[in-house]
Amino acid sequence: MATMTRTTAFTTTIFSEKLSYSNDKVRRVGIEDYKAAARTLAEAFYDDDVAFYFLDVPDNGGKTREQLWPLHLEVLEYIVCAHIYNGLVLSIGENHEGVALWMPPGKNMDDWLTIFRTGMWRMWFKLTAEGRRRYFGEFMDKLHQTKCDAMGEKDKDAWYLVYIGVTPSARGRGYARKLIEHVTSKIDLEGGAPCYLESSHIRNVPMYQRFGFIKHSRIELGEGSDKPVPLDIMIRPAMVYNEKTGRRMSTVGHKLGSA
Repeated sequence: MATMTRTTAFTTTIFSEKLSYSNDKVRRVGIEDYKAAARTLAEAFYDDDVAFYFLDVPDNGGKTREQLWPLHLEVLEYIVCAHIYNGLVLSIGENHEGVALWMPPGKNMDDWLTIFRTGMWRMWFKLTAEGRRRYFGEFMDKLHQTKCDAMGEKDKDAWYLVYIGVTPSARGRGYARKLIEHVTSKIDLEGGAPCYLESSHIRNVPMYQRFGFIKHSRIELGEGSDKPVPLDIMIRPAMVYNEKTGRRMSTVGHKLGSA
């Protein structure tokens, strides 16, 4: 009960916080900016096999990724909207060049109200038969079950970093770090809560490890196919910030550097 109280208090704080605008400061995205935030993620994940897993399919008529761009962008617009309504969307940069989608504990985007108000129901008609099978019959179910299995009883207390992306032209500015630490630092100060993510590219694993995430396992989409798509499952244990030492310590003894 105490854990849930801390989580609720933190959620209330971060959702009500008014962030002053600056191109290098993290701010919360409202529904008026969902298209800009979605475009950033679409650009960031243009070369990502997971993002195109249900678009780049055998029955799409041989379309290239360039031809699939409008649908790729549309899907991310639905997803960003869902997180604005049910979760937390953060951005950084003058034109939202960095964007992170966080889902707080106990929240999701799978309820019927969210599906209808965001337009996500249109995906059933926009995707091909194979795309529908992959998205609704494999992708969503596998990600949900993997998170439940990996987190166990702590799943109800976990913050889920669903998407984080920076446009190619804005990389190297530390935007990803700020988007992650904006949430994790507050979690730590509030008494700690676990965080969870799936990394769709092996090159990003070391970056997440610097922020306290530990590689848990690896899953594959299209397991057994000619071209399976891997995802690395990573968990950041609940951390507690020690004001005396200026360090964060997790419940499993993993130390982070100074704040």
